[in-house]
Amino acid sequence: MLSYIPNPLIIPVGLIVGMLIAAPVGPVNVLCIQRAIERGFWGGIAAGIGSVMGDGLIALCAGLGVGTVSGVVQTHRAFIQAIGGLALIAFGLRLYFSAPRLKMASESDASTARLKDFAWDIPQTFFLTITNPGAVLGLFAVFGGVTTFVEVHSTIDVLLMVSSIVGGSMLWWIALSNFISRHRHRIDLHVLQIVNRVAGALLALFGGILIAEVVLKAGHF
Repeated sequence: MLSYIPNPLIIPVGLIVGMLIAAPVGPVNVLCIQRAIERGFWGGIAAGIGSVMGDGLIALCAGLGVGTVSGVVQTHRAFIQAIGGLALIAFGLRLYFSAPRLKMASESDASTARLKDFAWDIPQTFFLTITNPGAVLGLFAVFGGVTTFVEVHSTIDVLLMVSSIVGGSMLWWIALSNFISRHRHRIDLHVLQIVNRVAGALLALFGGILIAEVVLKAGHF
């Protein structure tokens, strides 16, 4: 009967891990922050949900011991990385050259905005998350280390850990989107254009680095 009772340490540890995974500034994080600045709270949440879903799927595969996933990522890393790099460059260029616009800028518009208004951002950030081999393998390593520390053994433990990680990541995006939405009224279109160009350049740079790494590694063989 005790085997069905999860380890109580899993929830706080999972929440902390989820926040730490979401916090570092990477390509997906840059895009999520830009969306929150441009589109407000729900725009940031929509982009964050895609990232969280990607991290949750990776953590679930790691927790269930799906070594095949890790093996596939290792075997086809160059191809996956190239696809992810090209996608980042495409997103970056599109963002860099797009006309700045502050959606739901007024209080009345903001009050009527809903998550469904920005739902298309969810699959975009999800795709960018799962096509980053470094992030996938890194999360596998982090999950393996953490689950050893808190003694995750049963399937219930694994599911609780994954849920806690997802919850921690989501709390981070809710807090960040809320903070940005409260201060975005200070941003005009000129500033937003600068933000878009910086974010677009960073995304394209991240993509270029991924592709350059693939080319350099291929040149050694």
